[in-house]
Amino acid sequence: MTRAAAGDGSAGPAVTHRTVDAGDDDVRLDRWFRRHFPALSHGRLEKLLRTGQVRVDGKRARAAQRLAAGQTVRVPPLPEPADRPAPAEHPDLSADEAAFAASLVLHRDPSVLVLAKPAGLAVQGGSGVRHHLDRLLDALAGAEGERPRLVHRLDRDTSGVLVLGRTARAAARLAAAFRARDAVKLYWAVVVGRPQPAAGRIDHPLAKRPGAGGRERMAATREDAAEARRAVTDFWTLDAVGRRAAWLALRPLTGRTHQLRAHAALIGTPILGDGKYGGASAFLPGDAVARRLHLHARRLAVAHPDGGVLDVTAPPPEAFAQTLATLGLSAEDPDALAY
Repeated sequence: MTRAAAGDGSAGPAVTHRTVDAGDDDVRLDRWFRRHFPALSHGRLEKLLRTGQVRVDGKRARAAQRLAAGQTVRVPPLPEPADRPAPAEHPDLSADEAAFAASLVLHRDPSVLVLAKPAGLAVQGGSGVRHHLDRLLDALAGAEGERPRLVHRLDRDTSGVLVLGRTARAAARLAAAFRARDAVKLYWAVVVGRPQPAAGRIDHPLAKRPGAGGRERMAATREDAAEARRAVTDFWTLDAVGRRAAWLALRPLTGRTHQLRAHAALIGTPILGDGKYGGASAFLPGDAVARRLHLHARRLAVAHPDGGVLDVTAPPPEAFAQTLATLGLSAEDPDALAY
């Protein structure tokens, strides 16, 4: 969404205000500009930030600041590219890439597309990331050539249900539902250890902190900490193997970055394969199970933009299913959304 600003001068291009959509949630401000204004150099952006010409929700901003869906970015008049065509955002896809994109479809109707995102596939591109879902969406365009629109995200290493809008109207309604936390999500996770108690609610704030290699990570913090954001997760144990490992269902009631991973580690049962939050304790000895993140977005229910409820499940990846079988984990009703 873009709107021109009033009172910003009548000469030259107008100042605009752009609303951050769900697909850009938690993206750094400088990366947001690279996506939407590729002709703007980083040096020029830094100058605009220093002089207060770029603002987020009316406040001065930093290049490394992370945006949240629904925020408003003030965009001053920007220079046009100098005698060079803008690079193609999505180069032509190969037949294999188009077939791969089509193989991900779980549900399709005139307004909504639902994909089963595989683990390891980034939703959007970034530095050094050429193979990502957003690039593949041209292969899933409708008859009128309209590309599906991302309305929420999954971490690169998380598999499962991903919902997209096939029209601008549908995408806006879906994005509004996700912003309002009206979408009900059920995740599956295999964790190392067995939570005590077996079911409950984790209500503990999280904040971004510097991590190894300069990469940010979420950390549990006090409620009165300056960057604290409330994070709430319901969990229940579907099955366990003694105290060695457990299969959990997780229902996030808030949508913080890496919330489920940070909360699982907080209660002493890191998600299997999650070395970032669990360290060495996130792995089982031996080579019996895959050493990858065992977190799967199993089920999602949200109001359909055309009425009714969209309720979709995604089968777990082969590696996840194999781990359940190897550990002997099973459950009678693993898809229940309440307990």
